[in-house]
Amino acid sequence: MSSLTTFRSSFTALFLVLCFSTIAAQSADGIPSPVIAGFHPDPSICRVGDDYYLVNSSFQYFPGVPLYHSKDLVHWEQIANILSRPSQLSLDGATSWTGIYAPTLRHHDGTFYMITTLVGGKGNFIVSASNPYGPWSEPCWLQQGGIDPSLYWEDGKCYMVSNPDDAIWLCTIDPATGRQLTDSRLLWRGTGGRYPEGPHLYKKDGYYYLLISEGGTELAHSLTIARSRSIEGPYEPCPHNPILTNCCQQGQTKSVQGTGHGDFVQAADGSWWLTFLAYRQFGGMYHHLGRETFLVPVEWPEGGWPVVNGGASVDTAHVAPLQRLFTQPFTHPAWVHIQNPIPAKYEFLDNGALRLHAGRPLMENRQPTFIGCRQEAANIVAEVDVTLTQSTARDEAGLSVYQINDGYQNLCVSRFGKGYSVKLEARLKTMVDTQMRMIRSDHARLRIRSDGDVYTYQFSEDEGKTWQTVGSHSCTLVSTEVAGGFTGVVIGLYAVGNPDSYADFRPVIEP
Repeated sequence: MSSLTTFRSSFTALFLVLCFSTIAAQSADGIPSPVIAGFHPDPSICRVGDDYYLVNSSFQYFPGVPLYHSKDLVHWEQIANILSRPSQLSLDGATSWTGIYAPTLRHHDGTFYMITTLVGGKGNFIVSASNPYGPWSEPCWLQQGGIDPSLYWEDGKCYMVSNPDDAIWLCTIDPATGRQLTDSRLLWRGTGGRYPEGPHLYKKDGYYYLLISEGGTELAHSLTIARSRSIEGPYEPCPHNPILTNCCQQGQTKSVQGTGHGDFVQAADGSWWLTFLAYRQFGGMYHHLGRETFLVPVEWPEGGWPVVNGGASVDTAHVAPLQRLFTQPFTHPAWVHIQNPIPAKYEFLDNGALRLHAGRPLMENRQPTFIGCRQEAANIVAEVDVTLTQSTARDEAGLSVYQINDGYQNLCVSRFGKGYSVKLEARLKTMVDTQMRMIRSDHARLRIRSDGDVYTYQFSEDEGKTWQTVGSHSCTLVSTEVAGGFTGVVIGLYAVGNPDSYADFRPVIEP
């Protein structure tokens, strides 16, 4: 590494720490990068006084649109899911390529607004609430098409931007009803990159700035920006576009890739910041944790163009600690289902266990009995006690490392003849690898470990005193590049088989 490169890297790291220290005191191990790990794509952020709120896409998972709160932009807590009722969100038949795309969160005149797209459904809609914790309103459906809609208010008018016809278009709407008040007007087609999307409007120093994503949400992902003296244009592109990308010489060797789809926010002290998505690669050019939420500082001189992260590419600041899954109560908003759950399939017992009544196989993608949490770190452990009850042939219940309905790895207690087994099944499209170990009863403790490269699957018949390994599989098998999908790994509890059979689950939480 040259001395100039070393100096630039050191300067950038120092600059980041100094910038963040104006907002909150940081721990010695540096600033987390990402700030919200795991499957949390398409972040949109707004500030209300000293509070920051952020939302993400949720695709085929219910409830939809996780909502986070922070006081310092660095430490985030999930406080709710905005789309928490079936009347707000119907995900019938939704896949990892459909469902809820790129929401935008804004606050205006005492009311929170969230606008998003139900891909594979009725399109763009808006909901609102006076309190971010809810309740949020029923959807108001919108006329202007495209995806990734966003809102901007000025002089009593509510403007909406989205990307029909592979370009960015503007109209005014009534946010209370969704009714479109003006014809759609073309603003910008971007700089020539594919998929111009994710538009957001801001006003600063007499200019309207239009921030968009281009290049698709893979390696070529980038952020570009244009500005105009009039909200209706014409828009002049920044001479230094793209203002953020790791698809360049400086960023090509970074573990973080796919940087793009961002949203600016101004802190109370006047500083500017950018939230955006990117993904971390493991085992080569593979990512299985999904697209995550990152944060970097922005220099935005008066009358000038924003400079993101000091003009430097983005990388992971430090390695996240071990993540122990299933530590939250089942009522916590972090738990999600694949599509809308069938309520009768989920029973909360007085002893704290969860009873799952068997449903359809995961590969069918038809409201399976499944409840899970996003994998947020490369190093994880998940343990659960499983008892399979009233079971018949082909019944099973256990843990799933789920990326897509035909790309997952399941560790389960299952019926085998007149006895029981612990079975490991790895599915990749039409290819299935199955490994099995016989057990003495219908009960076992199941454990999944991962180091970011390999998932190891184990079971215990003596409450965790001794463990046996069933098998292991590469994390790349559930990566987006191999399995497909548009999300990230969700590790969950599931039950499959005869509708009269069920399984009781008790997560094992060790200090």
